[in-house]
Amino acid sequence: MTFGAAYIRGLTGFGMAIILVPLFGMIVTPGEAVVIGILLQVLIGPVGLKVIFADAHRQSALMIAAFAMLATPLGILLLKVTTPDVARLMIAAIAIGAFALVLLPQRGELRPGPKETAATGIASGILTGFAAMPGPPVVPFYLRQPIPPKEARASMMLVFFATAIAGTISAFALGLADARLLWLSLLLFPSVLAGNWLGAKSFGKVPPSLWRSFVAGILGLAGISALIRLFN
Repeated sequence: MTFGAAYIRGLTGFGMAIILVPLFGMIVTPGEAVVIGILLQVLIGPVGLKVIFADAHRQSALMIAAFAMLATPLGILLLKVTTPDVARLMIAAIAIGAFALVLLPQRGELRPGPKETAATGIASGILTGFAAMPGPPVVPFYLRQPIPPKEARASMMLVFFATAIAGTISAFALGLADARLLWLSLLLFPSVLAGNWLGAKSFGKVPPSLWRSFVAGILGLAGISALIRLFN
C-alpha cells in the first residue's frame, strides 16, 4: 500500500495520504493512521525540493502553506476528541468530497484572490491535523486553474511539505505521536522512497488532460475504497 501510494504522489504531486490514511485506518486506529501519514510526508518532503521550489507558483503556495501551518493544530485537537468510527467516516467523506471538487469546470481567471487562497490554506491545515490530508482543498485550487501540470504538481508538493512539518510538530506536542509510530514510519520509508522515485520518472510522459483525469480518478477510487472498507 505504501509503495503504491508513494508512486501516485511522485506522479501527481499528491495522493499518498488520501490513499494511505483510509486504508491504514482499517488496520490501526485513525489517530495512528493520521500520524503515520504525516510522518511519511515529512520524511519524503525534502526529496527533490530544489526542483519543486523552482517549478512552483511560490506566491500562492507559500501563502497557503503559512495559513495551513497555523491551522494544523486545530485539526489535531479535533481528531483527539472524535471517536474512531466517526473519524473513519469523515476521512472517507473528505476523499470523496475532493473528487467532486476536481470535477468542477476550470475557473476563467488565472489566479484566485487572497481570500480564497487564505481559506484554502486554513482548510488544508485543519485537514492535515485531522486526517493527514492537506490535499482536498489544495488539489482543486490548482487543478481548476489553466496552468501547466508541472507548476500545479510542484505547488501542491511545496504546500504538502510545509503542512507535514506543522503536522509532525503538532502531533508530538499534543501527544498524538510517539516513538513507536516514528519507528514504524522509518521502516516504511524505503517503500515510499522507491514508489515516489518511480512515479516521478513517469511524470511528464502523459498529456496534461490525461494527467488531470488520472488525478481525479485517484481521488474517486480512494474515497470509494475507504467507504467500502468502512461498511465492511
